[in-house]
Amino acid sequence: MARGKLRIHLGAAPGVGKTYAMLSEAHRRVGRGTDCVVGFVEHHGRPRTEVMLHGLEQVPRRELEYRGGVFPEMDLDAVLARRPQVALVDELAHTNVPGSRNAKRWQDVEELLAAGIDVVSTVNIQHLESLGDVVESITGVRQQETVPDEVVRRADQVELVDMTPEALRRRMAHGNVYQPDKVDAALSNYFRPGNLTALRELALLWVADRVDAYLTQYRSEHRVSRIWGSRERIVVGLTGGPEGRTLIRRGARLAEKGAGGEVLAVYIARSDGLTSASPKELALQRTLVEDLGGTFHHVVGDDIPAALLAFARGVNATQIVLGSSRRKAWQYVFGPGVGATVARESGPDLDVHIVTHGEVAKGRGLPVARGARLGRSRRAWGWIAGVLGPPLLAALLSAVDLGLANDMLLFLALTVAAALLGGLLPALASAAVGSLLLNYFYTPPLHRWTIADPKNIVAIVIFVAVGVAVASVVDLAARRTHQAARLRAESEILSFLAGNVLRGETGLEELLERVRETFGMESAALLERASDVEPWTCAGRVGRGRPVERPDEADVDMPVGDHMALALTGRVLPAEDRRVLAAFAAQAAVVLDRRRLQEEADRARTLAEGNRIRTALLAAVSHDLRTPLAGIKAAVTSLRSEDVEWSEEDRAELLEGIEEGADRLDHLVGNLLDMSRLQTGTVTPLIREIDLDEVVPMALGGVPEGSACLDVPETLPMVAVDPGLLERAVANLVENAVKYSPSGAPVLVAASALADRVEVRVVDRGPGVPDEAKDRIFEPFQRHGDAPRGAGVGLGLAVARGFAEAMGGTLNAEDTPGGGLTMVLSLRAAASLPEPHLTAEPERQAS
Repeated sequence: MARGKLRIHLGAAPGVGKTYAMLSEAHRRVGRGTDCVVGFVEHHGRPRTEVMLHGLEQVPRRELEYRGGVFPEMDLDAVLARRPQVALVDELAHTNVPGSRNAKRWQDVEELLAAGIDVVSTVNIQHLESLGDVVESITGVRQQETVPDEVVRRADQVELVDMTPEALRRRMAHGNVYQPDKVDAALSNYFRPGNLTALRELALLWVADRVDAYLTQYRSEHRVSRIWGSRERIVVGLTGGPEGRTLIRRGARLAEKGAGGEVLAVYIARSDGLTSASPKELALQRTLVEDLGGTFHHVVGDDIPAALLAFARGVNATQIVLGSSRRKAWQYVFGPGVGATVARESGPDLDVHIVTHGEVAKGRGLPVARGARLGRSRRAWGWIAGVLGPPLLAALLSAVDLGLANDMLLFLALTVAAALLGGLLPALASAAVGSLLLNYFYTPPLHRWTIADPKNIVAIVIFVAVGVAVASVVDLAARRTHQAARLRAESEILSFLAGNVLRGETGLEELLERVRETFGMESAALLERASDVEPWTCAGRVGRGRPVERPDEADVDMPVGDHMALALTGRVLPAEDRRVLAAFAAQAAVVLDRRRLQEEADRARTLAEGNRIRTALLAAVSHDLRTPLAGIKAAVTSLRSEDVEWSEEDRAELLEGIEEGADRLDHLVGNLLDMSRLQTGTVTPLIREIDLDEVVPMALGGVPEGSACLDVPETLPMVAVDPGLLERAVANLVENAVKYSPSGAPVLVAASALADRVEVRVVDRGPGVPDEAKDRIFEPFQRHGDAPRGAGVGLGLAVARGFAEAMGGTLNAEDTPGGGLTMVLSLRAAASLPEPHLTAEPERQAS
């Protein structure tokens, strides 16, 4: 069955019109004959949105009971049974009421998509999981309902529903978003112009990044090499010299002039490593470009202008920033330089900026070797000197008579020059041609290919031997220079790789991307298999191009052990590059092993924590639960005994003991169940506005009369909490305080307002807790001091803190002035929350 398609209407804040846009699309689809139903849409009392529901088929909702209330949820089974072509499911990040099949609504949507049903949904930018910290820093409120970014990124279409902050605030002021009694609080808190502007920017940038990913994928699939200037990308070419910092700052200023501008600094090293870049300077420039929001790239290429242009076109850059050449004027006779070549070959799609700096025309210090071994032009001059030089020298010597010895020295000097220029083969050619010319023109008998004097034969042989020896030395030196330079290049790359590890950049995908980028490949993948007969699986892959399922399908494969290989596609690498590739492959295997070891360590840590909890639980069950059970059993056995005639007073006392034991069991089991819910993360608070004086008095019902007194002013602001969780947390705090308070010193439960918080303080006059133990008393199964075994399993405070944090509050312990302990429960005032939380129903935050 084909998977359904997901379309998401994304907004920056509630009220921008996501639900309205979704319903408008549904009407258009129904008008075209599409079978479209409403799985779940909440209009929140907005008349215009409610009108849009008319004419659309709605699947009846499922009502669930929870904590004394009835809450409607989407009936997933009914939608699956109806099997429409398109289902409308509002509020993708919504948390389902406990008792539903799935904990989150996006999981319901996944089931619909797997069943082949297309889904249209809505979500706000603040509900994306990765943006939780950013949204909290902007609004001051942590979003409780989130959806994984990958769920939204996998959507087939994401449509931005945009509205300016001013327009949204006008909508709210006109009563089109919330009820009139909530508008002022919303406009003064969550819906401030600054908050809305920042959230809008987040939404626009997120959608822009997604569009950019689509564009990159399209260009890769259609092999588009021409640059599309849809977004300003500035590539800064670095040489490793001190002028690089000036170029990076210039590129950053250019990027700031365009919306969404991006800076990519690239250092291109020759494959033979014949460069004079300073590793320290490159490290400083890398830090600078990352501080300015850009990225640093290290690319290997023999032809620097071509490699730079290839990189720029590969990332769809629009501008290149280069520095003016540091060469002196006379050095331009060897060529126009990198800047001029890049500007000439960039074409109409790339703008090239040549930036002046303080190092212009100051030279590069030590001379830089050219080419791999001996360059092509140098070899050409060597052949010219070796083949054409001897005849020209013979023509010059025909006019003067310098003697055979001087003539041979001149020809030898020419052979040495050919060796220095072109290496061994041009020198051999020069020696052969020179020896023939010496024999024919200058060795008696003249103009004949014979030699009369044996001494002249020795001289010519020595001449050829010297020429060959000099040429061999020059060629060997060139090869040694090439090898040393290449080893230096490899050491630079390996030190760069080691630096990444030291900086913590050890992600497998990041390492594979570095491999692909360094060697200029299309894709890089790490393949592995369990044994020789098992199929290969992909542990990680980056880049574009065809997927590789086996190492032998790749252009380059580097085995790592017996059952792992690094596979690259794009071109065939020379054998000399495989040493560095082997180091990358070994590092990739190490990174993969480290990741798996970390996962195993996390699992082991989880198991260890679970074992600790179970051990403590068994210890608690062995005594704290058996004690009340034993008391109940003894009382029941006594009442059932026919040998004893119990008086009414004795019978009432035994029944009271049974009731107390049952209450104690109920309390202990309740705490155990609550702790298990906290440990598994299944506590889902239903936040609503409430007065403290409606909840706190109910929490005192489980303590003896007169053991606690209450001071909760009626003028306190309302708090946004889950009433059930708050009552349980306060009850645990009060019971703990009563347990340690001396006789005749009642526990004080007081509440007060502080800024945008409301604090509930539970004050006792007991022995108190030292500072070093104040955090430890909130851990599960912890009793402080010499508390008796029958005093509980040590879960009350842990459950109270867990419930407090689940509601967005805090719980801490302080010393009571004069002796004792004060528990401070800090809760958020309702007015300090974003308006979507101010509902009497489960949080939904949808427009």
